[in-house]
Amino acid sequence: MNPIGLINPDFTSFDSLALSVLILSWLIIGRLIEVPPARRLSVSVIMQDYRRDWMVEFLTRDPRIFDIALVESLRQSTAFFASASMIAIGGGVAMIGNSATLQGLAADLTLAQASDLIRLKFMLIVGLLANALLKFIWSHRLFSYCGVVMAAVPNDPAHENARLRARQAAEINIQAARNFNRGLRSIYTALGALGWLMGPWGLLVGTVLTQGLLVRREFASQSRTVMLARQLTDDGLR
Repeated sequence: MNPIGLINPDFTSFDSLALSVLILSWLIIGRLIEVPPARRLSVSVIMQDYRRDWMVEFLTRDPRIFDIALVESLRQSTAFFASASMIAIGGGVAMIGNSATLQGLAADLTLAQASDLIRLKFMLIVGLLANALLKFIWSHRLFSYCGVVMAAVPNDPAHENARLRARQAAEINIQAARNFNRGLRSIYTALGALGWLMGPWGLLVGTVLTQGLLVRREFASQSRTVMLARQLTDDGLR
């Protein structure tokens, strides 16, 4: 069944299959990263404990300038990616609305494609980038909330509200990081979708490469090994 093919005959069943693989892998791998099996935690989940430990240390650190500077650095990272996403979206929208450019692109590609089909492919890429932009904007806002809650933590660690405020700051920080990671995964998926410009095989290859890279970095990276290590030596892991 290829419903889009009824509207655009250039959209084949193979295109429909490759597009389904892209969307399903994006959703399934995103879910696997955020809710991994207990025997194989992802880097994103492991980092949640480090964020909670950070706020525990934050309680007794004096002065707390380092912690506020770190939150500000995280906010700047989200702002950078949000700005980059907006620029990329603008370029994609410009391509969609420029028929002459699309015709030239269709002529340059190795596979003969109608400009309407290429427009559809750019719409997918722009949609993924728009999703990333929304995630980055919300992450930026959450890191701002985190900074405010951290500022509300009493200077006295023994204060009755100190630990509560620190735990609240940690959970908001985790939510901000989760949305930031979702935005990054959306960008990875958009990069894989660029392969569709070369046809359905290009979309499949791009999807496998980008999603495979995500899985490797979350579940089989050297940084993950370091985070889980109980002891380190000067020569590496023991």
